[in-house]
Amino acid sequence: MEPKEFPILEFDPEKKAIINPDHFFKGVETPEVCIFPFYKKVINSLVDQNILHEIGHEKSLVLDPLPLYKMSHKGKSLAVVTPGLGAPFAASMLEFAIGMGCRKIIAVGSCGVLDPSIPADHLIVPSSAIREDGTSYHYFPPSREIAINPNMQTVIKSYLDKKNIKYLQGKTWTTDAFYRETPEKVKFRREEGAVAVEMEAAALAAVADFRGVSLGYILGAGDDVSGLEWDHRNLMKSMGFHEKLFWLAADIATTLL
Repeated sequence: MEPKEFPILEFDPEKKAIINPDHFFKGVETPEVCIFPFYKKVINSLVDQNILHEIGHEKSLVLDPLPLYKMSHKGKSLAVVTPGLGAPFAASMLEFAIGMGCRKIIAVGSCGVLDPSIPADHLIVPSSAIREDGTSYHYFPPSREIAINPNMQTVIKSYLDKKNIKYLQGKTWTTDAFYRETPEKVKFRREEGAVAVEMEAAALAAVADFRGVSLGYILGAGDDVSGLEWDHRNLMKSMGFHEKLFWLAADIATTLL
């Protein structure tokens, strides 16, 4: 491996690492299709309603066990894993889901918008992610952005079109630094074509590509960071929308089986 100017650019394509997912994760009749929702409150509610049933978990030295759930929807079995927050955590949980047997994943989460004309709760289907995270560089060669799986984009868009659900397709910006979305950087990313900002898409796309699985993404428009002042747009009051987005992902997931 050739040394680079910055260590983050020293990508190694070797699949076998010192610690590998197969050291820990074994499939236990895990559904092939997995929903990857960033909404822990929704997950907790579905567990309380006896809709989600734990079939395995990822053990952590510092956190409570992180469950893999199974559910039945429209006569089909689906896996559900919640990915936590941020690129490293989400990538680790995707590794867990893949290690347990998932091969087609639909991630659903929230994003900030870079254009004030995008209304709250509007759906965004990201076509690619600008890579301002660190995790994706361990899974994919250095590049300015990474594409989201085009076949999964087609599946998602076809379903939304069929149901007459409005959405926007565009580029998202993945950042590790929640408190460093400065006005100048937002302006720069907008000029680059980004319509949204979040913390996981680039990493998840990179992991999926590296492991040879299919990943699609749906974002729900949340707060507006396009101006000089933050507009939270009642970001913390979206439980109902988050539930709807979860069930939308479940509906789309059944079409993959």
